[in-house]
This record gives sequence, structure tokens and C-alpha cells, in this order.
Amino acid sequence: MQTSTRDRIVVAAARLMQRQGYVGTGVKQIAQEAQATLGSVYHFFPGGKAAVAVAAINHSSEDVAAPLRKALEDHEDPAEAVLACARQLADDLRESGWTDGCPVTAAALETLGTDPEIQRACAEALRTWEDLVHDKLLRCGFPPQDARELGTTVIGTLEGAEVTAQVYRSEEPLRAAGRQLARLVRSYEPRTPGPAAGTGGTMAGAATG
Repeated sequence: MQTSTRDRIVVAAARLMQRQGYVGTGVKQIAQEAQATLGSVYHFFPGGKAAVAVAAINHSSEDVAAPLRKALEDHEDPAEAVLACARQLADDLRESGWTDGCPVTAAALETLGTDPEIQRACAEALRTWEDLVHDKLLRCGFPPQDARELGTTVIGTLEGAEVTAQVYRSEEPLRAAGRQLARLVRSYEPRTPGPAAGTGGTMAGAATG
């Protein structure tokens, strides 16, 4: 299926921001990467670079959400699901040569206090990922407050570990974060039995020793 010019621009911007950040990415470079004219970029995004960045962040949000969603769905035990997410991030980062980090984190840090639209897009992306973890924990019987706080903790920890892994050029920060997050999730015993705990599953067993 042929990709539209607008889609090529968004994907190119997301890829460039992932590797060199928002500040280091220019509109001309985005056009070249997308094999589009500069006029095409401004035709689809009259707001210029910031408007392209918002679209790229929204695109990247789903790129991250898709494997996260799959890991959470493929593993009945939420602790194992979180561990699988960390391993997937580690594998992807290693295969990219430690260059393809999270464009959402980079854009958020680079635009603090300067671009509210980009900040809103970044915040929405983070909330989307947190909600995926939160919803998984709810389905497994975790109390709403615990599920919400654990969702925030899981995503925040993985984001930080990914940056550290890039700096160290090593998978271990992400793998270690995954192991510790899995241990944290297992330390909670749901009050209402969910599918992973209702028949003496691993969560309840681990929580009680």
C-alpha cells in the first residue's frame, strides 16, 4: 500500500526525533527524510516544526503502545507481562545500535516551559501507556488506587531505564528494571481475585511467600 506524503512526513519526523531529539531535528531534514518538498511539509502542517512534532509524538505513542499492549495481553500474570515489556524494549534498543530511544521523553524534556502543545502531546502519550498497565492490573483484581500508582511507576521506571541503557550502551538497566518491577507487582495481593490469581496463580503465591 502506498504511503501518503503526510504519513511519510510524520514517520520521518518521529524517526529523526527518536535519534536526535526535537531541537536537533529541522524541517528541511524532515522533508529530505520523507522524500517530500518543503512546501509539502508546510501544506500539511501550517504550524511548522511544532505541528509536525505533535503528529510525530502521536504516531510514536502508538508505536510504543502496540508492543506494550501485546505483552500485557500475551501474559496472564501481570508481573511477567511487565518483565516482557522491559525485555522487548531492551532488545529493540540493542538492535538499533542504542540510537532509537523514546522520542516522547526527548521531546518532553527539550520543550519544558516552551511549547504547551508538544507538552500536552507528550503527557497524553505517557498517560496512554500508564492506562494500559493500569487496565491490565484492574483486570487482574488490583485495587484501583494500586493499579493507578503501579501503572505510573512501571512506565516512569522503564522510561528512565531506557535512557540509562542508551548511555551505558547496555541492556542491563532495562532488564534490571524489569526484574525489580516484576518483583514489585508480585508484592501486591489483589483483594478481588482476577484471572491471574483466582486459582492460586503466581501473584498471590509470590505475595504470600
